[in-house]
Amino acid sequence: MDLDAVSAPKDLDDAHRALVEVQGLLRKQRVIESVVHNQQSPVNPERQSLVEGLVHRQHLTELSAKLDQLHPADVAYVLESLPLDERMAVWDLVRSDRDGEILLELSDSVRETLIRSMDSEELFAATESLDADEIAELAPDLPREVVEKLASSLSLEEREQLRAAMSYPEESVGGRMDFEMVTIRDDVTLEVVLRYLRRFDELPDQTDQVFVVDRLDHFQGSLPLDRLLVNEPETLVSEVMNREVLMLSPLDDAYEAAQAFERYDLVSAPVIDPSGKLIGRLTVNEVVDVIREESESDLLSTAGLREEEDLFASVWESAKNRWLWLGVNLCTAFFASRVIGTFEGTISKVVALATLMPIVAGIAGNSGNQTMTLMIRSLALGQVNGANFRLLVRKEISIAGLNGLMWGSVAGLIAYALYYGSDNAWILGLLMVLAVTLNLIVGALIGVAVPMVLQRVGRDPAMGSSVLLTFTTDSMGFFIFLGLATLFFR
Repeated sequence: MDLDAVSAPKDLDDAHRALVEVQGLLRKQRVIESVVHNQQSPVNPERQSLVEGLVHRQHLTELSAKLDQLHPADVAYVLESLPLDERMAVWDLVRSDRDGEILLELSDSVRETLIRSMDSEELFAATESLDADEIAELAPDLPREVVEKLASSLSLEEREQLRAAMSYPEESVGGRMDFEMVTIRDDVTLEVVLRYLRRFDELPDQTDQVFVVDRLDHFQGSLPLDRLLVNEPETLVSEVMNREVLMLSPLDDAYEAAQAFERYDLVSAPVIDPSGKLIGRLTVNEVVDVIREESESDLLSTAGLREEEDLFASVWESAKNRWLWLGVNLCTAFFASRVIGTFEGTISKVVALATLMPIVAGIAGNSGNQTMTLMIRSLALGQVNGANFRLLVRKEISIAGLNGLMWGSVAGLIAYALYYGSDNAWILGLLMVLAVTLNLIVGALIGVAVPMVLQRVGRDPAMGSSVLLTFTTDSMGFFIFLGLATLFFR
């Protein structure tokens, strides 16, 4: 890693600023090379080619120097934000010894694009300096022969770590754990521990505690660094160690572990196998990645996207990613249109119904979306279960009923005012009150039920939920509004 990039102060705008600067350099390169090309005389093509080559290399050197100054995460941000041709041009300028750490920072879709552009030798050179847990993270995207070559280049201990990391599901604690950690015995003094720590060139990242194990590596507890520093050097580790430690199993869900980190303000936590042995640790940097990925997945699922999408993927690939729920939405739209068609006779009698019915569907959709968002969040946090589900349903129905009466009355008054003077004005006003109230209750029921049902059947509670909610509030809104209108305008 570039030392200047490490020592330079960082701020929240660094990544965006780097993107703007790289885009500026690319634009400058295109403009100047175009000018040079147009100004050269065709009489001496060799001289023209030489000048163009020198200008091109000068700009590549400038851009490469800029990339060398950036943190790997900032380079990843830049690559994800560039169109495919510019992305590949910038990727070719990244130093090969930084390729691996940058690949780790990229989103899956962009990482796959770059890996496909590299041959086996380039991939091996990019990843051979990575730790076993980092290689395991990239392994699903790497060619098999590269993974086998990397495994053979590792020490016996590292090879076993790689095998262990790859044996666990990607979204489990075992698939996310770090093998770099400091372990000590409980029968030594703090002075011995301090001397031991001074032998390290640097401590593993996110080291806020050292783990206490016995001679068979069974976990005993932890020694927080603050206790190590504030207690007398002659004190035994067993006297000040923390025995009440959150322990994780490698098969625990990574997102549930992330919630525990948030709840207890943890920086690291030990990972213990069924026999009680310490096999790794989960750190806060992985937890942040888990939370970010889960949030992105929920956001994409709610919109009906099947998977993470490269912003500059081909039109065909992006279109395919959006097909599933667009198809579902088309079917539900036709269903809603047939609901309206059923009441064509009523609409022909009172044309005003056609202008008012979208209001009923729209406000219920918004209210249901509020309920659904709250429900998805609560399910993600584990706050909703069978014991409190009925209470939550009753509460949301009560809220929807209250809001329906309030805002339905407002809508009814507006409808009455719009058609004041006609024989149907007061009926339209009453119709709006009843339809809005009933459809808000329907929206609340769907907002609570859909995420719960999806979770019960083992699916993501956010998967296509907004599409299903829109379908229901539209269809039921039209049905309720026009059904009541049919009764009122016989």
